[in-house]
Amino acid sequence: MSPSQPLSPTPDAQLDLRGTPCPINFVRTKLKLDQMPPGALLEVWLDPGEPIEQVPDSLMMEGYGIEQIEDRSGFFAIKIRRPVLQPGES
Repeated sequence: MSPSQPLSPTPDAQLDLRGTPCPINFVRTKLKLDQMPPGALLEVWLDPGEPIEQVPDSLMMEGYGIEQIEDRSGFFAIKIRRPVLQPGES
């Protein structure tokens, strides 16, 4: 993504982790984000309870931006932005 290109609100990828226990759902989310280009948006589906309580907090601690958490009746959809690298970062 070029610096002048606006960041899209439409997810670049989706990951359905309903039924996946903690911490596996966090690990799979992080691995998917690491494969995506800087600035990309990932939508992840998580179960209520521990997954939606733990995964967003863990991702924020790792430096990922949580753009939206949506209750979809029975599961949650979260949108996570992979950080855009700043000049000089690798």
